[in-house]
Amino acid sequence: MVEKSLWTQKIEQNPQHSHWYVQRFRTMAASGEDLHGEARFVDAMAPRGATILDAGCGPGRVGAELAARGHRVVGVDVDPVLIDAAEADHPGPTWLVQDLAELDLHDVSPPFDVVVAAGNVTAFLAPSTRRTVLERIRDHLADEGRFVTGFGAGRGYPFDEFASDAQAAGLTVEVALESWDLRPFTPESSFLVAVLGR
Repeated sequence: MVEKSLWTQKIEQNPQHSHWYVQRFRTMAASGEDLHGEARFVDAMAPRGATILDAGCGPGRVGAELAARGHRVVGVDVDPVLIDAAEADHPGPTWLVQDLAELDLHDVSPPFDVVVAAGNVTAFLAPSTRRTVLERIRDHLADEGRFVTGFGAGRGYPFDEFASDAQAAGLTVEVALESWDLRPFTPESSFLVAVLGR
């Protein structure tokens, strides 16, 4: 049994949090807010018709937009409420309940051209599972595949520690930015968008 993610621990403390989270994004989408910055970024780096894993997909906003852009998408999340919302709001992609620390999609999809973990997913990993998750993501990448993640500072996972864990898991940070709109990363950056390869 792996250590529970910080998200799972949060839900155990407040079972309504998942429902609030789903409604928050439904409200933002209904009001016309741009929720597709991450998907535009991933779409730009992916071949047409790519196989993409939305790791920690939540209610499906990133994966659904990537599917709308013609990619084959599988989304996984540890939270069944979020997967139910993804299935209800965004039919088409394959949505699965799965803990990233136990990720096994080899019978579901060929290796992925891109794995994306947006929305601070990386910061919600249980500390004892971080390298394991990175190893499992690496094992699901195609030979030339890339992993992209974005998360904020001050969430308990220092950026240099993430880079060290990634290296230990067989991944190399190829590009570091401070935002999904391609602003360069600096020592003062409070957010990291990292593109990694095998």
